[in-house]
Amino acid sequence: MNRPILNRVRLGAVDYLNVRPLVHGLDHEPAFELRFDPPSMCASLLRSGEIDLGMIPTIAYQLHEDYRVVFGIAIASEGLVDSVALFTKVPRERIRTIAADTSSNTSIALTRVLCAYRFGIAPTFIPTAPDLAAMLSRADAAMLIGDPALFVDHRAMGLEKIDLGAEWTDMTGLPFVWAFWAGRKDAIDGEGIARLHQAKVEGAAASDALADAYAASYQARTGIAADPAVARRYLRENIKYDLGWREHEALVQFYEGARRVGVIDTVQPVRFYAA
Repeated sequence: MNRPILNRVRLGAVDYLNVRPLVHGLDHEPAFELRFDPPSMCASLLRSGEIDLGMIPTIAYQLHEDYRVVFGIAIASEGLVDSVALFTKVPRERIRTIAADTSSNTSIALTRVLCAYRFGIAPTFIPTAPDLAAMLSRADAAMLIGDPALFVDHRAMGLEKIDLGAEWTDMTGLPFVWAFWAGRKDAIDGEGIARLHQAKVEGAAASDALADAYAASYQARTGIAADPAVARRYLRENIKYDLGWREHEALVQFYEGARRVGVIDTVQPVRFYAA
């Protein structure tokens, strides 16, 4: 028996700073149940039916034929993203091995596309937990995402930081879409989608306060210094929250690039919820 739409829609969001404006206030909404996990875990929870709608890495959409996407909302960037990067000990043309953060398959796929069509290299990828020092003990470069990539002092470690969002935009002239709300076609109705859009607007207006609170909690949890000014600038300048037709074109190009490098076998069109 199907449960009524919006009877506690179970939302799975990524456990990073960049999602906080999109879920602002939703933890107090009776219509939603909200949890936070790494991006790849959001996709796994959606596949297993443990959540109804997930802020999933965009490549995960291609691995399920029945998903729909909420139009107008995404975690995206155009130019510098600052939280998805290669940290390298050697010049990019000499990179032979990359320790890849297993938290997001989208970022791994993008790295493969950029290596093939931007950097002209064919490195070996080593799946690794997101610990930069340990990653670089095993490889020439490390692909790191999220808060660890945003707040790390790479200069103090003597590393070059290659921003993957900027590299994509320089190559294509388009934004890049890192994640979006997706679920099965009956997961949410128009009223629920409208509330997600409202949260996006309210969260963007409160981004400075959200950045300050998150930076303090991140430092308390990890012991890693998290400059509130960096967090504020990141939400204001680096992260974009729209999913319009330019972002759709970027998805089309990304998916085709992922197919060409063998990450996915075929490309299915992006299908949106009717609302």
